[in-house]
Amino acid sequence: MKIASFNINGIKARLPALLDWLTESASDVAVLQEIKSVDEAFPREEIEALGYQVETHGQKSFNGVAILSKLPLEDIRRGLPGDDSDEQARWIEATVVGDTHACRICGLYLPNGNPAPGPKYDYKLSWMKRLKARAAELMADEMPALMAGDYNVIPQAEDASSPSDWEKDALYMPQTREAFRSILNLGFTEAFRARDPRPGQYTFWDYQAGAWQRNYGIRIDHFLLTPQCADLLKDCQIDKDIRARTKPSDHVPIWVDLAL
Repeated sequence: MKIASFNINGIKARLPALLDWLTESASDVAVLQEIKSVDEAFPREEIEALGYQVETHGQKSFNGVAILSKLPLEDIRRGLPGDDSDEQARWIEATVVGDTHACRICGLYLPNGNPAPGPKYDYKLSWMKRLKARAAELMADEMPALMAGDYNVIPQAEDASSPSDWEKDALYMPQTREAFRSILNLGFTEAFRARDPRPGQYTFWDYQAGAWQRNYGIRIDHFLLTPQCADLLKDCQIDKDIRARTKPSDHVPIWVDLAL
């Protein structure tokens, strides 16, 4: 089963590109971030025409996540537990049943956190604490599960073309990387690094200053797999070439192939 994650950076601006990619990639499940649309305005009909069930957790103009699946989705939940006052649409999860296993799929759009320090960075770290709590619950369930999306975390120096440029950025600050490692240390496998240890593999290039042309990128989109899910991992790759197309997102898709 092919499960992909893609920060689309605005579904209205990027719908034709998304439809083309969905058709080409033949993803069974796609987790989207930054749809920037309320649920009622999401273009579900166009995506359903490709054979996908569409589940969204939207927000006007900002954030927003979705799960698109060619297989039925069960037990759909919206919003990261732990703070009932949090109105930002950054988390959605559901169970998909394959030929041999069921898998809990969690899609996330982790806060950026800039400028740091400040309230936005405090929110980022608080959100990551809640994420760790949910991650621990997924571990305790002992079923295949994954958390995929735009983490807004540069895990290590080799995940940035120029790491020194990011030292004071919320994506790379020591507290951010420590919080990310603390989640990994619950027993998760970072799927891409399990398959490809090479430096210089990125998922994001800014629109400014010719970042794409200079390969001035960072790797911030990740799949974290529980041990039961990691046992099913066949492959994980980044669809880098998508960034070179017309009106691209500043992110590119990343996907896993699981023996489900």
